[in-house]
Amino acid sequence: MTKKTFKGRPLIPGKLEGKALASKQPFNTSGSYMENLFGGKTDGAPCTDSINKEFYKKELAGAILCFPTTVGSTMGGASLMGVGFLGQGPKAMLYAEHADSVSLAGLLMDDIWNDRRVITIDLLGDEFIEAVKTGDPIAIHEDGTVEVG
Repeated sequence: MTKKTFKGRPLIPGKLEGKALASKQPFNTSGSYMENLFGGKTDGAPCTDSINKEFYKKELAGAILCFPTTVGSTMGGASLMGVGFLGQGPKAMLYAEHADSVSLAGLLMDDIWNDRRVITIDLLGDEFIEAVKTGDPIAIHEDGTVEVG
């Protein structure tokens, strides 16, 4: 695979390298963490959103999540703070579109109040979500640049 570079808006900046967990479907922040939030599961975070076939049953803990946008209830931000508290949150959330304010609020509060940073970049574009595949190497830079491949 040829390396492709995308420039997004760094909402919670950071530097990270790892493997992508990618979906062309929106990420349901609450529905994806049901076992963690309501079952007290702390030894992993398998995705419980059966509607998202690309993420369903895949390990979300410590993942670099790549998706178009997030969906879900007004509980989305609290869900992300909750899995962060349980030690099962993602390392990064990379949005092709705008980050929604509810999820972003939870990520910002967790970063500021609890010193748990989830690198968050939005506006990476449709080409990003078409290019990135699960397992692809990802390099994230402080300025919002994301390299795939």
